[in-house]
Amino acid sequence: MPPAVLEVRRASERGYFDHGWLKTYHTFSFADYQDPEWIEYGPLRVINDDRVAAGEGFGKHGHRDMEILTYILAGELQHRDSMGNGSVIRAGDVQRMSAGTGVTHSEFNPSADTEVHLLQIWITPEALRLPPGYEQKHFTAADKRGRLRLIASHDGGEGSVSLRQDARVYAGLFTGAERADYELAGGRRAWLQVAGGAVSVGDTRLEAGDGARTAGPARLTLHDGADAEVLLFDLP
Repeated sequence: MPPAVLEVRRASERGYFDHGWLKTYHTFSFADYQDPEWIEYGPLRVINDDRVAAGEGFGKHGHRDMEILTYILAGELQHRDSMGNGSVIRAGDVQRMSAGTGVTHSEFNPSADTEVHLLQIWITPEALRLPPGYEQKHFTAADKRGRLRLIASHDGGEGSVSLRQDARVYAGLFTGAERADYELAGGRRAWLQVAGGAVSVGDTRLEAGDGARTAGPARLTLHDGADAEVLLFDLP
């Protein structure tokens, strides 16, 4: 299988807004940030890199027809929704909320002195008007150390949260000699997002906030990590 040819989206090229209580980077078009060259990648619609100040948060608001993943990098986020779910999401946690026919929810940083850093990810579902749903699971650093750990998938395989889309999402931690190979099948596409640190993918060096896309068949080789935390999306 040939090595992946990457098209890189550098961190500095993303949309950025400083709302005071929220500092956010948008990889794809979102709200007031609109870039016709970067609207979505297949069903991957949103990757927002958010930092929410202590004691602040997103008030009650609604969504429909979207699979929403929240991946906590540092800190905690308190969640409430119209389905009756209430939880605190911590570093290592993955939350999946299927908005379906309609959900209202809120998120709040309960800390008095520490910001929360998270990735908010939207994936377009395989069908509209599905029933809402919720799921939350924890993946330890050991689960992700030196490998790509499945954290979300269509069938909820390997203990991952389930998605209403033919997509697979992996998370990995890489430093030093740790490496992983991922074989992307023909007819599939992949997006790699570096959430922290730095890592090489083949001959391409990616830093925190960088993203890259490629199409299969291709082999992605992750190596030479420097405290890297990465997400890999295998998409139709």
